[in-house]
Amino acid sequence: MSVQQASKPKVAVSPLSLEDAKDPPLHLFKNKEPYTGTIVSVERIVGENAPGETCHIVIDHDGKVPYWEGQSYGIIPPGENPKKPGNPHNVRLYSIASTRYGDFFDGKTASFCVRRAVYYDPETGKEDPSKKGVCSNFLCDSKPGDKVQITGPSGKIMLLPENDPNATHIMIATGTGVAPYRGYLRRMFMENVPNFKFGGLAWLFLGVANKDSLLYDDEFSNYLQEYPDNFRFDRALSREQKNKSGGKMYVQDKIEEYSDEIFKLLDNGAHIYFCGLKGMMPGIQDTLKKVAELRGESWEEKLSQLKKNKQWHVEVY
Repeated sequence: MSVQQASKPKVAVSPLSLEDAKDPPLHLFKNKEPYTGTIVSVERIVGENAPGETCHIVIDHDGKVPYWEGQSYGIIPPGENPKKPGNPHNVRLYSIASTRYGDFFDGKTASFCVRRAVYYDPETGKEDPSKKGVCSNFLCDSKPGDKVQITGPSGKIMLLPENDPNATHIMIATGTGVAPYRGYLRRMFMENVPNFKFGGLAWLFLGVANKDSLLYDDEFSNYLQEYPDNFRFDRALSREQKNKSGGKMYVQDKIEEYSDEIFKLLDNGAHIYFCGLKGMMPGIQDTLKKVAELRGESWEEKLSQLKKNKQWHVEVY
């Protein structure tokens, strides 16, 4: 139910007062006074052959913690901080994977895309539960009705600029970094929002290990069928595809493949977004620098200009 597919016609939504706000909601709930939300559902969204487990988690906030697409919530897992006995755990930030209307289109839920963090001892190869991710395991193990402490919302870097409904948005993700883009794409292609009609181009690059690791693939594939002029989708499957040099196919290899087109779009004002593990950025930056030099451009100057024009959006962890 939660990971719904797009269908014709678009889902009509009753515009929230958020649509009229000039600025995004920020820090409505602080670490010392979080909001208590309720888990609605937890759904495994990867296949059997995916390395690791990724879950789609829907949380009910009853409309009390409104947000815009591209923002994050903080989650405080239960229990005490082992480094500060007697104190709660530190807040963990998660990008929100739904639009401001939530998965049920009523403005009362928010969704996360969470990979369960586990640790394997490099010598024995065995899982060490004492080093597993506290918050990701709490969320993936939670059941409908469980309570969850929420702070935020936070973040302005990944907000979707809507002043030009015909703009181009190039979205680059590794794994669960796809979360904010799911929100963008549902807003563009699934919801019938009276005051936002998207007529531009959304181009998603998603890097994962294999086909079983693809996230929200049915949803994105549906947009490809229904909006072929407005949506492009390129997958980089590192364990199943080879790049032009015969090595593993990573997201930066896909960027290199389409680099001429990407650079032209950036020159024409396209926005480019990066979300995922921070380890993705050096390889991507190296690729972009190499392409810029082949075009006789200085990457440092180009990057500086993109940042100045607010076309460059990065959120890595």
